[in-house]
Amino acid sequence: MIQRVCNHTALLVVGIAIGAALTAGWHGLTTTPRAHAVATHGADNFAIATGLVDDQIEALYFLDYLTGDLRAAIVNRRNGQFTGYFRYNVLQDFEAIGDPPRFLMVTGMADIPRGSGPTQIGKALIYVAEASSGQVAAYVLPFNSTLNAAGAPQTGTFVRVARGSFRDAFVRDE
Repeated sequence: MIQRVCNHTALLVVGIAIGAALTAGWHGLTTTPRAHAVATHGADNFAIATGLVDDQIEALYFLDYLTGDLRAAIVNRRNGQFTGYFRYNVLQDFEAIGDPPRFLMVTGMADIPRGSGPTQIGKALIYVAEASSGQVAAYVLPFNSTLNAAGAPQTGTFVRVARGSFRDAFVRDE
């Protein structure tokens, strides 16, 4: 009789342990955190980069070195098409730069208060630097998640949030 009680107790303990392990796995306690990566690439006359605008949505950023046009395109979650388009000319934010300008562009994460309305600041900062002058500016994208969720098109412009210089003297290529 004692052996039978021990067997039933052992089975009950094993069953509880297996159930707890399955429950923990089901609720995501055993999963690894997601990695978020951005990409940047440049060529002679332009640069492209990616960066988050919302938790699950990235934008593709494009900087044309010749015109100074900074553009963004956002794929819509609902229909898989580009529906968000944004544009801004960065030349107005850089003083006394060479001709042609030598731009660099990267993105970074922004933990800036985003507001509470439908249009919020995107989660990425877009850094644009001019290599000859050492000037740099940071931009954010005002993004309307409601329009994106509805599959509706949206257009707008970037907002410059910071500007500075990392070089004291202008460097001219000879």
